[in-house]
Amino acid sequence: MARVAVEIPEELRRELAVHLFREGRLSFGRARELAGMTAWAFQVLLGSGGVPVYCGPREYDEDLATLKVAGRR
Repeated sequence: MARVAVEIPEELRRELAVHLFREGRLSFGRARELAGMTAWAFQVLLGSGGVPVYCGPREYDEDLATLKVAGRR
């Protein structure tokens, strides 16, 4: 079966990122990447939707791994 590349609209990516973060299926860092936003902008987006930001040990480790891959740590 061939895969088809589909361009997902920015607004839909952001809504999906917020939903998956709210459900605990993505860490803050992974959701932010999906949304294509800076950490600050994504936090503001979450706050405007009333989504609390909690960073536990698992989320911290995932975000740290993301930074290492990006060469920022």
